[in-house]
Amino acid sequence: MSELVEIGSGALSAAINPFGAELTRLRDAASRELMTDADPAFWTGHAPILFPIVGALEGDHYRLDGSVYSMPRHGFARRSLFDCVERTASYAQFRLTDSAATRAVYPPVFALDIAFAVDGSTLEITASLTNPGDRDLPASFGFHPAFAWPLPYGRARGDHRIVFGSEEPGALRELTADGLVMPSLRPSPLAGRTLALADDLFTDDALIWDPVESDHVRYGAGEGPHLVVRFPDTPRLGIWTKPGARFVCIEPWHGIADPAGYYGDFRDKPGIFAVPPGDTKTIAMSVTLEA
Repeated sequence: MSELVEIGSGALSAAINPFGAELTRLRDAASRELMTDADPAFWTGHAPILFPIVGALEGDHYRLDGSVYSMPRHGFARRSLFDCVERTASYAQFRLTDSAATRAVYPPVFALDIAFAVDGSTLEITASLTNPGDRDLPASFGFHPAFAWPLPYGRARGDHRIVFGSEEPGALRELTADGLVMPSLRPSPLAGRTLALADDLFTDDALIWDPVESDHVRYGAGEGPHLVVRFPDTPRLGIWTKPGARFVCIEPWHGIADPAGYYGDFRDKPGIFAVPPGDTKTIAMSVTLEA
C-alpha cells in the first residue's frame, strides 16, 4: 500500500491512498470510522474509482474504432498509481494520465484528476476528466464508496435505512451472473422513499436505479448521526454489499455495465459520454456527517 495522504477539519478527517486515488478512511471528530472495515472474507475495497468503464463488459472485451480490447470490470483506474499533485491540510488532488500501459487497453489520451476537500463536516470529491486529444474521448465514470454498516453510533445493523431525496417510481435493472445488464427489470424494494437495509436484498448483486431521480440519499439509523451522500452529476445509482459484510456501498455512476450480448462500438454503448477535444467533464459527489 502507498502511504496514505491525510486531510481534514476539526469535524471530519479523510485518508486517501494514491494507489487508485482511493478514499480509505473517513472518521468523525472522535476518530470513529465511517468507512468499511475491508474484511478480506467479503471485500477488501474501500472506495475504488471506476474508469473508463463502470461494471462488466461482454466477454471482458470491447470494440473501439474497429479494434478489440480487453478490460476487467470497472476499468483500470482503481489499479493505477495516481500522482499527488497538490496537498494542503484540508485538500488533496491526484492525477492519472495516459501511458503506454493504458493505451494498450484504452487508446484515448486523457488526464483524470480526483480532488478531495474537507470543509467542516463535509467531504467533497470531484473528478475532472480532460481530453487533450483531437477526437472525442469516450468514457464512463463511477464512485464506489463503502460505508460502515452499522455506523459506529450504537444502533443495530438491521435498523439502518437509506432514504432517497426524491420519489423513485421506476423498477430496477437486473444483472446476469456475469454482471451484464438484462432486458428484464426487478421490482423496487423501496417503501415510499426508504430502503430498509437487509442482506437478502443483495443475493442477486447490486440494486441499480437507472435512471435515479434523486440527487442525494440519507444513510443511518434512528435519530443518530447520518451520512448524506450527494451526487448531482450522475444519472444512475448502485447500492451493493455482500450478505453478512459490515459495509454498504452507495455508488453514483455515470455509466453502466454492457447489456448482455452487446457487441457494438464502445462509443455507442449505453452509459458512455463523450468529452470533446480540449474540454473537461466534471463529476462530483459529497459526504456530509449530520449529527
